[in-house]
Amino acid sequence: MDPRPRDEPADAGLTGRTSTAIREGLEGRRRGIALLLPFAGPAVVVSVAYMDPGNFATNIQAGARYGYALLWVVLLANLVAMLFQSLSAKLGIVTGRNLAEVCRDRLPKSLVWAMWAVSEIAAMATDLAEFLGGAIGLSLLFGLPLLAGMAITAIVTYGLLLFERAGFRPLELAIGALVGVIGLCYLVEMFIAPIRWPEVFRHVVTPALPDARAVTIAVGIIGATVMPHALFLHSGLMQARAAVRSDAERAKLLRFSNVEVVIALTIAGLINMAMVIMAAAAFHHGNPDVAEIGTAYRTLVPLLGAAAAGIFLLSLIASGLSSSVVGTLAGQMIMQGFVGFRIPLWLRRAITMAPAFVVVGLGANTTDALVLSQVVLSLALPFPMAALVWFTSRRDVMGAHRNRPLTALLALAGAVVVFSLNVVLVMQAAGVAMPGGA
Repeated sequence: MDPRPRDEPADAGLTGRTSTAIREGLEGRRRGIALLLPFAGPAVVVSVAYMDPGNFATNIQAGARYGYALLWVVLLANLVAMLFQSLSAKLGIVTGRNLAEVCRDRLPKSLVWAMWAVSEIAAMATDLAEFLGGAIGLSLLFGLPLLAGMAITAIVTYGLLLFERAGFRPLELAIGALVGVIGLCYLVEMFIAPIRWPEVFRHVVTPALPDARAVTIAVGIIGATVMPHALFLHSGLMQARAAVRSDAERAKLLRFSNVEVVIALTIAGLINMAMVIMAAAAFHHGNPDVAEIGTAYRTLVPLLGAAAAGIFLLSLIASGLSSSVVGTLAGQMIMQGFVGFRIPLWLRRAITMAPAFVVVGLGANTTDALVLSQVVLSLALPFPMAALVWFTSRRDVMGAHRNRPLTALLALAGAVVVFSLNVVLVMQAAGVAMPGGA
């Protein structure tokens, strides 16, 4: 069935002023920055998945051990992310359905239930890493027990989720503010750390893998880049954002969405590069074995001063809080899309953070828990990624907006690369000997 114009959107949760501004933009009654701002939001929210606490540890390890040499890997990972998030947004805009709903409508029931179960497990694994990251940051910054940091993280993230009661736009702005905090923190770090900028620019565009172990770290950077919940969430945020009344308006909305994806994920990519750059400048020549967040913080204090270390933790806390909120939103969307019902927000928040409390309560190693969560995500990723490539390439789903041959080829190549690297990650976690493995 070809996609049909929709006279009115479903409840997108936007404020009346934002909805009016979007309508004026689609009708050509806005120009310049006033045209783009109302459309901004979904990609900013999704971009949080690309600078969550899981990225901190990987980027710190890359910079500490190899200096600036793996910056090109971060760039490559970001380009793959841009492609798949743009496909997710396109699916929502063209079909008026999110990825989970399209799966429910078009796939066998047994496969739908299996995908829902895997996606729910992945949502909890995602929140484990994000929730622990924010709690670790609070614990280190204020000298609190980890459980106390977790309790504070739980309260603050639930408070942020309540912004949605005033419309989704206030929540978008709150998450955007936290992204701004992360970006400003790393901007400040760039002035504190002794950076060799000519080497930075050279390694961004010059592929190099110094040794076999660098392959392992590169796999970690790319293999965990595209998050399952981000693919589901972006399509849902775009599915009813605007009342599309003609195919011309739909094409315009697609263009605005692509511009936002490029801008938001470019910022996320620059922040990830800044993480690597800071780690390289601070640790590479004296502490190349730094690999954990806590170790990085304690090492930064004597190297760059308490201010630099505090700014580092502030960015980690902002990352943990924002990404935990986004993970909860994605979990709600996944459940509603696959099985058609919602649960109260407080219950969803409690379910997704329970594994983190269990891990800490049992005295388990938090680093091991973070590694395990990434393995779970690696196992879950093929399902939404393959579904997204398949659906956006089909004329009966996307009509005239299906993927062009080059886009389909790039998406297929990106999926194969990410799948392959995730297999390597799972094998490493299972103890299979890999070249250069630690």
